[in-house]
Amino acid sequence: MREKLLLVIDYQKDFVDGTLGFPGAEGLDGAIASKIDAYHAAGADVVFTFDTHSSHYAHTQEGRKLPIPHCIEDTEGWRLYGETAKARRPDDLCFVKSTFPSLELADWLSMQNYAEVELVGLVSYICVLTNAVMVKSALPEAEVIVDASCTAGPDAGLHAKCLDVLEGIQVTVRNRT
Repeated sequence: MREKLLLVIDYQKDFVDGTLGFPGAEGLDGAIASKIDAYHAAGADVVFTFDTHSSHYAHTQEGRKLPIPHCIEDTEGWRLYGETAKARRPDDLCFVKSTFPSLELADWLSMQNYAEVELVGLVSYICVLTNAVMVKSALPEAEVIVDASCTAGPDAGLHAKCLDVLEGIQVTVRNRT
């Protein structure tokens, strides 16, 4: 059984300092990059997800409900942010996804044997939450962890409720203040 996996969820420029950026998102960068470095140093796996949209975003259901173009593939806003981008290694797996969770990631995880999967990144109550649910489904015996010091959202109330929901579905929430 492989021990640990770190999932870095959508820590992309548009969610930090771009079209959907919010105060405090940039403050997660150092902690996320340090965590990536620690996982690499321990020989553990690190996987990234990329929220990815096309120029036709406005014509999608998400685009109609959230009419702010973001993470358009191959634009600056689509790229990883800051030190987190520098910490990514060329051999780290990346999953491109057009919706909140990644079915491709869940399918891949279902073929793995991780004992522990930790999630960090953005946005806590959207993509982190939905991918945590997918991890729980794909690896029901793995301990699933969300580091609250490495995730956030623009709505502090929804963020707090999200951490409650995660704990309610037996996700271990660490570093909650």
